[in-house]
Amino acid sequence: MEQLLSFIERNTIRFLTHRKALKAYEIANKPKRTFMGEVKGWADALVFAVFAVLLINQYIFQLFVIPTPSMDGTLNVGDRVFVSKTIYGIEIYPSGPKILSKNRPVNRDDIITFYNPEYTSKGPFFDVLSQIIYMGTFSLVNIDRNEDGSIAERLYVKRAIGMGSEHIRFNDGNIEIKKAGFVDYQDDESFRSSLNLVDGPHRSIDASLYSGIKAWGSLFGYQEAGLDMNSAPLYLKSQYASVQNDNYPDDMYAFEKAKYRTKHLFDPSDSSARSAYASYRRGIYVPHDTVLPLGDNRDNSRDGRYFGPVSQKKINGSVRFLFWPLNRIRYMGNK
Repeated sequence: MEQLLSFIERNTIRFLTHRKALKAYEIANKPKRTFMGEVKGWADALVFAVFAVLLINQYIFQLFVIPTPSMDGTLNVGDRVFVSKTIYGIEIYPSGPKILSKNRPVNRDDIITFYNPEYTSKGPFFDVLSQIIYMGTFSLVNIDRNEDGSIAERLYVKRAIGMGSEHIRFNDGNIEIKKAGFVDYQDDESFRSSLNLVDGPHRSIDASLYSGIKAWGSLFGYQEAGLDMNSAPLYLKSQYASVQNDNYPDDMYAFEKAKYRTKHLFDPSDSSARSAYASYRRGIYVPHDTVLPLGDNRDNSRDGRYFGPVSQKKINGSVRFLFWPLNRIRYMGNK
């Protein structure tokens, strides 16, 4: 027993002495802190942090700042939100193919983010760099700007309204939906009520202004057709008076529809005008595996009315949580 205790004592002293010696050696030979060493350490930490942020933004969730009033009432300009990047599958790289997307379709009324079909690329290097800076700074810095200095919208945030195999048409800003297999159209308000959908979508233009907007479009059609404006009917001029002080039509869709209708009536042989007017009158068919996205601020939104349905492959996320401003924090999963 004494031999065992003696063995334990000797080895314990040897171990502690060795540790003390190692510690003394480390203290004596500790590398000196230099300016360049500190810079390198901070740079390594920064690169790692940015890389981690990019991975999180690309594959898990992304912070997004609402840039326009197209979703006003639901999401206002300047609101900051969390966008789930996994709900519809995961993009391998920005705007690239998705994996794990099977059986993860977009549902009606989801608030979605997708790549702007009308976005003009500034080149692959700038596109990648701007995305890295935007995501790496948690959406605080966006160098992707239009010529007028406004933020270029590479991503849109809208609500999924039209689903595959449905027809959507627009009359004086009001939406009518014909579901697959049905003959009749149903107005948007009663359609949403029948499905117990949220009341986020809304109108902001007074219905009485539409006569003026359509008259404006018709007169513009006269002008583009090279006709004498003095020959235009007096009722059009009278109706136009209600909006003549506006710089821009409140509903460009209704304006364009009236313009092409006028051009087609004056010259039925104008195939371009005839085709355009037929398209406006017929509305939009939503093919399978696509959705028609529209803004909740129906009268001030550049949305699917203008660029058409969007493939579900191009939808990269869904708004799930509003975290800024603090007085409006809320979960968005129930829209």
